[in-house]
Parts: sequence; C-alpha cells; structure tokens
Amino acid sequence: MIKIDVACIIDDDAIFIFGVKKVMQIANICDSFLIYRDGQEALDSLTSIISANKKLPDVILLDLNMPILDGWQFLEEFIKVPASKEILIYIVSSSVDPKDVLRAKSFEIVSNYIVKPVTMDSLISTLEKDAKDRENT
Repeated sequence: MIKIDVACIIDDDAIFIFGVKKVMQIANICDSFLIYRDGQEALDSLTSIISANKKLPDVILLDLNMPILDGWQFLEEFIKVPASKEILIYIVSSSVDPKDVLRAKSFEIVSNYIVKPVTMDSLISTLEKDAKDRENT
C-alpha cells in the first residue's frame, strides 16, 4: 500500500477537495495536506517552501480550470523552479478532451491524467501503479 507523507491539492472546487482528502484519509494513504484554491497561490507558496528548504509535498493533484492562474500556467511556471526532490504531479480534470491529455503528457513532470469524478479505487490504483512503475525504472 502506498503511503504519502504530504499531498498538495490545487483546485478551486471545495467539494472535490473535501472528497479527495476524505478518500485519502479513509484509505490511509495520506493525512497531511496542502490546499490551494488557484495556481498562483500554489506557485507562490510552493516556491517559498522550496526557497526555505522546507518539506515539500510528495504528490500534487492539479486541476486545470481555475481562476487567476490555471493548471497549465501553473505547470509552465513550476517546471522553472528547482525542487530538492521529485514531486509527482497528477492532472485531475473533468476534461476528457484528448488534446488536454496529450498536452499533459508533454510535461515530463506530469505523472498521470485522472478524469473527475475521482473514485477511491481509481485514485488508489493510479497512485499505486505509478509507484510500482517508478520502482521498476
């Protein structure tokens, strides 16, 4: 079973945030979360955490459609920030547009693309599969 120390959720949907936190807590995957409502808030905070050499999240769940700085803009800026460890980024979106999936895959930092609504089974299986794939490479 995968265990995540700190998960970061970047999404402007309070219901999604509540649901994903609850799923991860019930599944005993993660109990510690960083929550941001838009990409700019997340970028500013994570950049500050990196600069201060503080504990980074292991995983980022990133929505694409948000105010101020959307998920794409966040990715474009975040890849420029040198982090002290690898952070797994998952795009979590209601978009099923193949162009969005292809664009997400064009970012080396993006681990996977998860379509909303997210179920406990889909989230756990995606995280565990990616963890196993990383162990085997």
